[in-house]
Amino acid sequence: MATLLYRLGRGAFRRRRWVTLAWAAVLLGVVFGAMSAGEAADDSDSMPGIESQHAFDLINERFPGAEAEGAGARIVLVAPDGRQVTASEYRAAIDTLVAEVADGPQVAAVSDPLDASTVSEDGSTAYATVTYEVTEDNVTDAGRADLTAAVEQARTSGLTVEAGGGAVAGEPPAGIGEFLGIGVAAVVLLITFGSLATAGLPLITAVAGVALTLASIVALGSALGMSTATGDLAMMIGIAVGVDYALLVVSRYREERAKGHDAREAAGLAVGTAGSAVVFAGLTVVIALAGLSVIGVPSLTKMGLAAAGAVVIAVLITLTLVPALCGFWPDALLARRVRKGRSAPPARRVRFRFRRGPGRGAARRAGEAGAWSVRWARFVQRRPVPVLLGSAVLLGALAVPALDLRLGMPGDEAKPTSTTERRAYDALADGFGPGFNGPLTVVVDARQADDPRSAVAAVSDRLAATAGVVSVAPPRFNAAKDTAVIQAVPATAPTSERTEELVHTIRAERHATESATGATFEVTGTTALNIDVARKMTDALIPYLLVVVGLAFLLLLVVFRSVLVPLKAALGFLLSVGASFGALVTIFQNGHGAGLLGVEETGPVMSTMPLMLVGIVFGLAMDYQVFLVSRMREAVVHGERPAEAVVTGFRHSGRVVTAAAVIMTSVFAGFMTGGETLLKMVGFGLAIAVLFDAFVVRMAFVPAVLVLLGERAWWLPRRLDRLLPRVDVEGEALGRRTPAPALAAVPDADRQDTVRA
Repeated sequence: MATLLYRLGRGAFRRRRWVTLAWAAVLLGVVFGAMSAGEAADDSDSMPGIESQHAFDLINERFPGAEAEGAGARIVLVAPDGRQVTASEYRAAIDTLVAEVADGPQVAAVSDPLDASTVSEDGSTAYATVTYEVTEDNVTDAGRADLTAAVEQARTSGLTVEAGGGAVAGEPPAGIGEFLGIGVAAVVLLITFGSLATAGLPLITAVAGVALTLASIVALGSALGMSTATGDLAMMIGIAVGVDYALLVVSRYREERAKGHDAREAAGLAVGTAGSAVVFAGLTVVIALAGLSVIGVPSLTKMGLAAAGAVVIAVLITLTLVPALCGFWPDALLARRVRKGRSAPPARRVRFRFRRGPGRGAARRAGEAGAWSVRWARFVQRRPVPVLLGSAVLLGALAVPALDLRLGMPGDEAKPTSTTERRAYDALADGFGPGFNGPLTVVVDARQADDPRSAVAAVSDRLAATAGVVSVAPPRFNAAKDTAVIQAVPATAPTSERTEELVHTIRAERHATESATGATFEVTGTTALNIDVARKMTDALIPYLLVVVGLAFLLLLVVFRSVLVPLKAALGFLLSVGASFGALVTIFQNGHGAGLLGVEETGPVMSTMPLMLVGIVFGLAMDYQVFLVSRMREAVVHGERPAEAVVTGFRHSGRVVTAAAVIMTSVFAGFMTGGETLLKMVGFGLAIAVLFDAFVVRMAFVPAVLVLLGERAWWLPRRLDRLLPRVDVEGEALGRRTPAPALAAVPDADRQDTVRA
């Protein structure tokens, strides 16, 4: 592979104009296709294989025209202290509100709170239910604006009027995530490499890759059923890996130039060596993201495949466009001191001696002591056991709160109090009880019952007698009178553990009820749906881990030709993910430090968060694993002892991994600037996981394990060695065909710049 990529890099450098024009043509063609593409289909939120979804489907089948998943809203009216909303002075304002909302676009019906008797017992609170003809995703901005205007007008009557529900919530407040990430990336790259060209090239290629990915999603959205929302994860991942992969190749290009190679040869060698690491790092990310399809959730599958596509594009751009752009500015990528030809004290040739243990010898005095990464690697060499135990204990302690992890889907209660949705939620909870915001919908199928009405009434009575149910609404029958929908209000909040227990209790007692009545029923509604989704995500986590980790283990086995290195990589990943789960539970579930992140209300962790965290972080963690350990493996292949190979890996890749981790963390943390708690949770979880994995696992746990294992770290059974294909990630074949020129051919300043890198 190294030889193939070497030729690709040299060819792209030599034909840089054609390569650049080809990518520009592809981008323009895809953008044109996106502009002429039809409207994207809705992202399906269906969750196959769970009871709640089956019940929704049954409602749609038996109640034609009454879309079970259609949009809805609640307008909550609260009278001033000591007054009642039923007072005659408020009647005209309520009538006007109902009429204006009913005339709005896409509105199917609006209930009058006074006529429908949706008034609290003390008369202080009432609500009107708005039903839309379309699903939540299809409610237009004009429809939301019309509802908002009617609410604002009603407030002039003296009533407190708020609106909640899926039809009210539009796009969440935009943060500065992408811009913050790109800005921080530019600063980090400029400080790290001291060259505007070196800082700008990875950013240019990453933005080009993300633009191509998003345009492809829009162009294929209609055919593949993807909406623009599918691109959120793709954009996040595309920026992160696009910068990192290009950075790795550019850094290797600078290194090869410092060895005395001309620009074209350096580009070929950079792609042949670092490009090999990029290919396998990209494959691990693709495996992790595409593996989301095994969960069986259409929306997650589309998001994972779109993000995997972004990674593939980033790899292709890194292997072709990056060396092509190097050809336009071959010397501008070097440090300013090198470009200006300033002299510097010569860097002595590194000769490794291994007397009296690791860390002794000429290499230690060869000018590398100025690099923090090398000093840290030497420290790990001298004290591997304390470093290993310290990193494992730290991450293990942080992971302890994860034992109390609760999954759910936070709703309006998790939004800031500045939003009308949150105020409407609180008003309903105060007026009607905490469970009113999350009623259970029970769908009764009485087709097989002798007397459908009597069977439905019996089911309703049993629901009302269940402990934890405070009220049951009269059944609503379909036109055939053989199916009914019953609303049951729990005594506790939608995200309460007691509400989850109530759902399980109703389902556990179902067999006896069905035997007595001859009718079957299923429990659904938003609350039950969230409970079922959380269970589905929990059940899917272990199979997903087995598939992803198993495939990645095989891939790393081929890359590193070692059994213990992939095992160590998987163990370190589990430590970092466990610590990340613990941090999420501590802040977003238990509330410790939540105020620092602007989180006003705590609750369960988002149901899809564990799977997203595992998939994304596993892929990115393997990036760091390949970047760092591949250089150690390369040093071992070229004759260095394992302990010194650890130092060599840090000398060449430590700075790149550090810069990459800071950039990725910034990209993910930037999404915390949005107003939605869910966005904050996703951004924080990914950012903290990258920090743990890059700076604790890859910088401490991994080198300590490799130092302790020594030669055993690279052990591979002979039979397995013969069976595995040889991919030559280390570029050993390139060393035979392109020997390095004499060091004297390169200015000492150039060499020292590389050593200091």
